[in-house]
Amino acid sequence: MHGQRIGETDVEGTGTEGNGVEESDQVRRFWERLGLPGLVDVHTHFMPERVLHKVWGYFDSLGPLTGGVEWPITYRAEEAERLALIRDFGVRAFTAMLYPHKAGMAEWLNGWAVDFARRTPDCLHTSTLFPEPGVETYVREAVEAGARIFKAHVQVGAYDPADELLDGAWGLLAEAGVPVVIHCGSGPMPGKHTGPEPIGRVLARHPQLRLIVAHMGMTEYEDFLDLAERYSEVRLDTTMSFTDFSEQFAPFPRRALPRLADLGDRILLGSDFPNIPYPYVHQLEVLERLGLGDDWLRAVCHDNGARLFGL
Repeated sequence: MHGQRIGETDVEGTGTEGNGVEESDQVRRFWERLGLPGLVDVHTHFMPERVLHKVWGYFDSLGPLTGGVEWPITYRAEEAERLALIRDFGVRAFTAMLYPHKAGMAEWLNGWAVDFARRTPDCLHTSTLFPEPGVETYVREAVEAGARIFKAHVQVGAYDPADELLDGAWGLLAEAGVPVVIHCGSGPMPGKHTGPEPIGRVLARHPQLRLIVAHMGMTEYEDFLDLAERYSEVRLDTTMSFTDFSEQFAPFPRRALPRLADLGDRILLGSDFPNIPYPYVHQLEVLERLGLGDDWLRAVCHDNGARLFGL
């Protein structure tokens, strides 16, 4: 996979060229055909511009977290343009997945998120956390300020999610019923604390924690399906899973599709917009390509998220 490139404006099999009006029409046709009022996307990234530009710079540099794979950012644009585009796609609700890579950063990001949520009513107020002294205090403050969802990134933060420093915060979020999108799978590259075992220890202590496993748990898909089957509040998001890009280095096992169908009420649409190396519509098309039916697609692309967040 080293040095492989997926075209910035065309993905084989999508029939998409460019990322403007034509793609917006394609996205809208997808959900209109299903009789939906739009989409609910639980995994999109909005963050302070200088932080986002550093994230883009990391993807450009082919760092270890990309697995050495060329990763062109399809929607590299200013915030206002990105907001206009995701709304034009018909995404009714989306998130501002932001995450710290070191201590002392989470509380500052949460402060930015409060302001972003105030000026962006269709964005679910998103907060984050890190294993550090005071984490339970600022998590409580974020919940009291209206946070609807949290983001945790075990891979980038390089921390054990079962760290004792986080135990009170997980308990608080479980009690409040606030979902947490967590990147804890080992894709595209494993980290010291990725995989099902560390987060499994968290769930053993907090079985009612509303955990949304990002990327379907890539690359340990079946292990994370196990956790979802064991814990009724564990969900998985589709982010980048099943796409032509990801299937080349982390294919989803087709033998697990019946389990995916059975968990249809706990699979949520996620895209990773704007940091994806292909058009947004491709994520929708590959979900349809799984052949799990329109009822499953309606649940995943809208109804499950709408129910979870009371939309």
